[in-house]
Amino acid sequence: MRLSPSLLVLCLLSLGLAPGAPGGAWAACGGDFGGFVAGLRDEAVRRGHDAGAAQRFLVGVRQDPAVIRADRAQGVFQRDFIDFSRRLISHSRLDNGRQNAARYDAVFDKIEQTYGVSRGVLLAFWALETDFGAVQGDFNTLNALVTLAHDCRRPDLFRPQVFSALTLYERGDFDPARTTGAWAGEIGQVQMLPADILENGVDGDGDGHVLLKTSAPDALMSAAKMLKGLGWRANEPWLQEIVIPANLDWAETGLDHGKRVSDWARLGVRARSGSLGPGNLPASVLLPMGRNGPAFLAYPNFRVYFEWNQSLVYVTTAAYLATRFEGAPIFDPRAPEPGLSGPEMKALQQKLSRRGHDVGGIDGILGEKTREAVQAEQIRLGLPADSWPTRALLDRL
Repeated sequence: MRLSPSLLVLCLLSLGLAPGAPGGAWAACGGDFGGFVAGLRDEAVRRGHDAGAAQRFLVGVRQDPAVIRADRAQGVFQRDFIDFSRRLISHSRLDNGRQNAARYDAVFDKIEQTYGVSRGVLLAFWALETDFGAVQGDFNTLNALVTLAHDCRRPDLFRPQVFSALTLYERGDFDPARTTGAWAGEIGQVQMLPADILENGVDGDGDGHVLLKTSAPDALMSAAKMLKGLGWRANEPWLQEIVIPANLDWAETGLDHGKRVSDWARLGVRARSGSLGPGNLPASVLLPMGRNGPAFLAYPNFRVYFEWNQSLVYVTTAAYLATRFEGAPIFDPRAPEPGLSGPEMKALQQKLSRRGHDVGGIDGILGEKTREAVQAEQIRLGLPADSWPTRALLDRL
């Protein structure tokens, strides 16, 4: 029997193998940790790294159970947009952002000229990722990367990061014993993985090194270069709060639907403050908590956020915070219908999955795939198709 690619991957995972190294090679995962590290060392040499450097780099690496626990427990993303954003956006964080905007004004000017990324966007990432560098994480980065590479859930993502970190070590920009960061191996004030640092790292302060932990100019310039590489479009908006008419066709809302801004305007959509973006820009109406909650117009740049973080509630909060740094008012929460609890969301996802929808996993998190499935079922059942799951929908299913 010839296995499909997906079945082949599942079989390999069950054997402790997963796709990993470039060129179609298969990288081991699982098994004895010491043997796994020895395999990393051998592969490093095959990749062209110096054997002595690889030995020194990996000699003290340890498996970190706390990393696995953190990977399995990301319940914060189960919160709705209003709750999540209010927890993360405070007056002090906004004040600190404005102070840092003034302190690094020349850096932001250079970023806007070179990469076309607005300072509000970078300030928001900087704020949410590490509170402007104050909370960068205390996990040993090498231990985190090797632990996640050894774990067979996502070895194809993390095994290459080990070798990228080794390259940084060889350049003098990574200390295996002292470099710390987030549980998933991100480093520095804007939390970037080693491969992203290699590709997008910029020496913003001119000291000859790319040090995202200690240099704000390095971190900000590197983040801007990364965003541009991910498709950021200069001098275009990303997210804007809007006022929506009560007779809008809800089935046309959501990130998987779009119209030109001028078409949305003809349907009665208007900016809550200021004016809408250029009429020829494509945009989607985003209702993170349904037709009775906050409403936004999401422009092409908004989709770049998902290359940074795939959580819809995080992405929407980061994009909204960026608009606050650029002068937007506090969003109008309006009066959304009560949402589902974590267990209820999982029950909904199970029902949607049984009906043939791809919800991206039964995790209790309202991601974009679950929202699209909810909207499809709302249409089928004759309910307002605003992608917001309620108890009424759960009961109907």
